[in-house]
Amino acid sequence: MTGATPTSLSLTPRHIWSRTRGLLLAVAILITAGIVMALVRSGDQHGRLDPRSADPNGSRAVAELLDGQGVTTRVVTTLDQATAAGNADTTVLVTNPDLLTGHQQTILRSALDASSTRTVLVAPGQASLDTLAPGVSADSRAPVETRAPQCTLPIAQRAGSAEMGGERYTTDLRDTDSCYLSDGLPTLLRVQGHADSDTVLLGAPDILHNERLAKEGNASLALQLLGSRPHLVWYLPSLSDPSAAEGGGDGENDRRGGDTAFVDLVPSGWLWGTLQLAVAALLAAIWRGRRLGPLVTERLPVAIRASETTEGRARLYRKAGARDRAATALRTATRTRLAPLLGVPPTAAHNPDSLLPAVSARLAGAGATTEAALSTLLFGPAPADDAALILLADQLDALEREVRTS
Repeated sequence: MTGATPTSLSLTPRHIWSRTRGLLLAVAILITAGIVMALVRSGDQHGRLDPRSADPNGSRAVAELLDGQGVTTRVVTTLDQATAAGNADTTVLVTNPDLLTGHQQTILRSALDASSTRTVLVAPGQASLDTLAPGVSADSRAPVETRAPQCTLPIAQRAGSAEMGGERYTTDLRDTDSCYLSDGLPTLLRVQGHADSDTVLLGAPDILHNERLAKEGNASLALQLLGSRPHLVWYLPSLSDPSAAEGGGDGENDRRGGDTAFVDLVPSGWLWGTLQLAVAALLAAIWRGRRLGPLVTERLPVAIRASETTEGRARLYRKAGARDRAATALRTATRTRLAPLLGVPPTAAHNPDSLLPAVSARLAGAGATTEAALSTLLFGPAPADDAALILLADQLDALEREVRTS
């Protein structure tokens, strides 16, 4: 059995390309824009607070200055490394304490309390303060700008004005130093621990960035905070840390780590992005619809001859390869004209059981045309090519003449 004859409703590669190229172009533009935005954003975040990074938001400059003062800097990315390195001669800097799970925070706090270290927490929020700095609460954020120390803490007095802001803190604890106030609340808070240990809460990381280190008293404040002990452990928390998957559920912090929900992994701008895609889809639908209302019948301004209309429609059929529709139009018109000549009701003109016997009876003495041949001619399949379509038109015309003259 040969394959089915293509019709005008069968999509050819050319038709598919014509219909989808606009959508494909729009998708390509969206993908390209997304990649460009991702590259730009990733470039901005690359090496953020990493002492090995020379990027604007990196911290290589402060690490080199500390090295010049004899302070060794060790970069760690796991909880085990951070807790093992802590001792009385060490400062532990935690760059993103809110990324730690509740289980990790508990282990880190216990290890640091036992080792009498200085702990510097960069921009901790309430998610980590309850465990890493009990008794301290995070208030609203403040803009990062030049602020005076406004406290008696020696390192702040020596550094002078610095670019501080970010998280603001409140506490009822004693033995604390509140510096660089914003509306009366500190953006740098030092909490004295037992023996020589203490915890410093830094509201914003800006004084550690390469691009800001040389401004105001940022460098002095950063070096004093991180260089008071011979060794510095620079802890960059990572979601790939095996300890993040340990421990049971512990509220919001554990959902950030080992028991992370899918919704927590979705970027915060997903709602706005979805809305933009919905608007784009709506505009694309309107564009593809090409009509903004129902069809309206209008009278032609001039009279057009039937032959011109027929020729124009034929050209459209030919351009679209619509041989099936052209053949259907020819056969339908022929059947419509033959029915009254044969006494067949108009409602039965397109019914083979009514029309074919009447045609056969009329032509019984005029030739050898069989009912099967008439069925193929009047109700047959679509022509396979243009030559077959022309032959069909000639045969239909000859049949109609024969019926009229018989």
